[in-house]
Amino acid sequence: MKILEELWYGNIEPTEYDTSSKEYKKLQELICRNEEKLRVTMSDEQKALFEKYTDCIREYQTMTDCLIFQNSFKLGARIAFEVMAEP
Repeated sequence: MKILEELWYGNIEPTEYDTSSKEYKKLQELICRNEEKLRVTMSDEQKALFEKYTDCIREYQTMTDCLIFQNSFKLGARIAFEVMAEP
């Protein structure tokens, strides 16, 4: 049960993922660059609205990530159960 101990003691972070790929970094830079371009053209009112929008998007993404994690974990458990049940 080493994996469960590692998870329990916080040595495994189930929400971490590899962000070292060139594609990921390139897309992240593009998002930041475009967001900055948008912000400099906005009024204070538009910036406040955009901030509310991005907060909602972050919350939505967090909820989506959690659901994906739960569904993936359940699928993995079902696969393991089926493999262990094979005669």
